[in-house]
Amino acid sequence: MATKKSSSNKSVWLIGGIAALIAVAAIIAVASQSGSDEVVTGVEEFGQVEVVGDSLPEFSGTPTDPAIGMMAPVLTGQGFTGNKIVTSPGAPTLLVFLAHWCGFCQREVPLLVEWNSSGKVPSGLDVIGITTSSDPASPNFPPSEWLAREEFPALWPVMTDSGEKTAANAMGVSGFPFFVLLDADGKVALRISGEIETDVLTEQINKALGT
Repeated sequence: MATKKSSSNKSVWLIGGIAALIAVAAIIAVASQSGSDEVVTGVEEFGQVEVVGDSLPEFSGTPTDPAIGMMAPVLTGQGFTGNKIVTSPGAPTLLVFLAHWCGFCQREVPLLVEWNSSGKVPSGLDVIGITTSSDPASPNFPPSEWLAREEFPALWPVMTDSGEKTAANAMGVSGFPFFVLLDADGKVALRISGEIETDVLTEQINKALGT
């Protein structure tokens, strides 16, 4: 069950996400009219990330994940338009790490959007997207335009990782898409690497949280 603190955090994140989507959509429209293929001014595809706490071990995919039960580090970063995003405890939270050039991620994002619209997201769960491993020389850059087309930032806040992949390294990301489920106390309840059907995702989240 979400606490008052989580409701407040969620409201702030939602407002920030909507504002970011509006800003990104407006900028994309201008870029489309100009016919330019350059990254649009005013949107940041990379951001500094502050990590407070010990990093998690890299995910290996073994049946027993040593990170389960560990206190996850708290990440503080920013969205595409500079809005502040913090992975603070207070409510169960799903971190979704995405790489714009990853075909698996490109298939997963629409499923996650549908997951929300179909009402299958577990009650009280916060979701934060994190764009990482961004590379201007790789396909489907920039991630801000890709996710805006999918209407992902209208649903959930999106944090931009640093060029050094600070956020991804702190959470032990080993592939994409990558999911880190934190319980309300900020401890790791589940980590998943790779594509996953949303019905299975819901089942695993509920099982990991004991709901």
